[in-house]
Amino acid sequence: WGGNNGTTVTAAVLANKLGLSWMTKTGRKKANYYGSLLQASTVCLGTGPTGDVYVPFRDLLPMVHPNDIVFDGRWDTGETPQWGEGEQLWPHLEKMKPRPSIYIPEFIAANQEDRADNVLRGSMAEQVEQIRRDIRDFRETSGVDKVIVLWTANTERFCDVVPGLNDTADNLLRAIERGLEVSPSTLFAVASILEGCAYINGSPQNTFVPGAVELAAQRRVFICGDDFKSGQTKLKSVLVDFLVGAGLKTKSIVSYNHLGNNDGKNLSAPQQFRSKEISKSNVVDDTVQANPILYGPQDKPDHCVVIKYVPYVGDSKRALDEYTSEIMMGGTNTIVIHNTCEDSLLASPIILDLAILTELC
Repeated sequence: WGGNNGTTVTAAVLANKLGLSWMTKTGRKKANYYGSLLQASTVCLGTGPTGDVYVPFRDLLPMVHPNDIVFDGRWDTGETPQWGEGEQLWPHLEKMKPRPSIYIPEFIAANQEDRADNVLRGSMAEQVEQIRRDIRDFRETSGVDKVIVLWTANTERFCDVVPGLNDTADNLLRAIERGLEVSPSTLFAVASILEGCAYINGSPQNTFVPGAVELAAQRRVFICGDDFKSGQTKLKSVLVDFLVGAGLKTKSIVSYNHLGNNDGKNLSAPQQFRSKEISKSNVVDDTVQANPILYGPQDKPDHCVVIKYVPYVGDSKRALDEYTSEIMMGGTNTIVIHNTCEDSLLASPIILDLAILTELC
């Protein structure tokens, strides 16, 4: 059915819809939506006679329930199944096959070539037209009210923004017709925009080149996203905000990760890693710039990010972070955190939240 995230999201929704439970070494587990802001968190509305009043986040507005989402149109360049769900889900998943997808080798790591056995043929323009046909086919056969396209595929290398290539909507469309340098994620974005479908980008590359943004504005189509930031990066943004907010001058942030899923394999290539490194590093910029008492105009923490591919650990990503801050009277404070992140299980509820919130737009 596709990659780690797409399969996990689909399986999780099916398990919740069916009310499945299963035994593990720590006891019986039941399908849930933990990790979803909408389904598993509350919001304080104010104070009543008996104290603070909290309501489920999902009840603030009429929202789609995850169990009502219809999945189809999963594009993937590889047909090899990568799921580890139990036998209870197999009858529901075995007929799901990914649609052929766009594969442009220079945008992802060379080590992905051996699994690219489910790819679209033809010119770049023909491939975009096929994606548009896929979207129309899904809309017609499923009968859904709204189609949302979400990119949760491999991290691509960054695209150069070049005048005459991708700086305007017209130039971007001409570049596609001529088969010039346009990334697969941007091609999907263009296809979605032309079909009037909202598009969510869950990877850190610069999918939304100026031409794509202009095209979305012209067509009045909602687009968003530049990385899910579901594990170590989410923790980093919260912790640095806490440290700087507490008046501590964070001077050094060192982040190390290793993981063994296909995302880790793709990120072992330098250009793809650079896209992720930029995303992980930029997350603290706003917090630093917001405190001119601690940081001057050109002052910011040293920031080092390391990602290694270790096949044995699979989807269970290990992250080690060290934060060193200057404190009162020349002292220093160092915090070290080890974080084991079940990568796809952390990303999947965020994917659902993004789709549900986008449906409101």
